[in-house]
Amino acid sequence: MSTRARILEVAARLVAESPNGDVSTRAVCDAAQVGAPALYRYFGDKEGLLSAVVDYGFDRYLETKRQRAAEDGEDDPIEDLRKGWDSHVEFALDNPNLYRLMYSPAMRTPPAAALESHEILTRDLRRAAADGKLRLAPEAAAQVVMSANVGVALMLVARPSTFTDRDTSRRVRDSVHATVFTPEVMARSGPRATARTQLPAAAAQLNVLLGRSAESGLSTAEVALMTEWLRRLSTTSTTTTTSEDGE
Repeated sequence: MSTRARILEVAARLVAESPNGDVSTRAVCDAAQVGAPALYRYFGDKEGLLSAVVDYGFDRYLETKRQRAAEDGEDDPIEDLRKGWDSHVEFALDNPNLYRLMYSPAMRTPPAAALESHEILTRDLRRAAADGKLRLAPEAAAQVVMSANVGVALMLVARPSTFTDRDTSRRVRDSVHATVFTPEVMARSGPRATARTQLPAAAAQLNVLLGRSAESGLSTAEVALMTEWLRRLSTTSTTTTTSEDGE
């Protein structure tokens, strides 16, 4: 095992065993039997070490998502998104210190694992948009879903005495999904969708399909303009529809 790998393995173990998830570089050096110069040579500083620990610990969780993403749409994107939410929360509960560290505001630079997780979520949402199943743009939907998913996971991890009901995650998941998915997907009761409620989904779908098409018949400038119009329709029409329907 290389020196860098040994330092990472030791640091990950100490983070997991720590009461609050924090470790000192001195403790890591002592446990790994290396000098401080070696640690700083490989990781730069403590934040660099902790960021590497997060990526090291999160890698196995992301591997299953990478394999599924490589299949490129063979599965139902909606089911993938539901399972993705649940597996995210399960990982947080199984690795509380690592998860708190991953989303700590003290981390000035987001770990690569957090960025990759967000991109995988966005790709799944683009697949849903291509099927006409989103009410808003995939990028906007990703921010809604990820912020809610992380928020629930952090509360379950950081406030276990208050958030005692594990089913809270499912309830929040279904509420958020009802916001970003079309009513038909959620099988919601009530009147059928109107043109106003269908417009954001249609705009998001067309925007994704336009981006995939190499021969749209439009010039580069026209594609850019159309993309901007569709993006605005898929993000602003949802807000307008919601406010008007609630009157």
